[in-house]
Amino acid sequence: MKKVRVLIAKPGLDGHDRGAKVVARALRDAGMEVIYTGLRQTPEQIVATAIQEDVDVIGLSILSGAHMSICKKLLNLMKEQGIQDIPVFVGGIIPSDDAKKLKTMGIREVFGPGSPLKLIVEKIKEVATSGRKD
Repeated sequence: MKKVRVLIAKPGLDGHDRGAKVVARALRDAGMEVIYTGLRQTPEQIVATAIQEDVDVIGLSILSGAHMSICKKLLNLMKEQGIQDIPVFVGGIIPSDDAKKLKTMGIREVFGPGSPLKLIVEKIKEVATSGRKD
């Protein structure tokens, strides 16, 4: 069975990547292949990397408060590029009202501070492997 490929990205101007690295390590330790883009990625760069790396899941870490505009732009770019079927997860400091709006827009799941790593790993595995034929 092919390893689940997860892109972890830090969009926007936020320079804090500890949480993204902790999640990336947990996913790797759970047997997934993780591509970490590093800091200050644009939605365009994230979509291009997702296509180039043929990922199963995109995970965004956003602490800057720009989550609504970043996610809207990313989802629109994904649709333009024909990859809107790749599930997108978001982690960060996101108010619950915004989390509900993000899910309505098409974000699969929103994880706030203190979300158990085990839960994040389980949700990503579940979504990434549903419907696969390998």
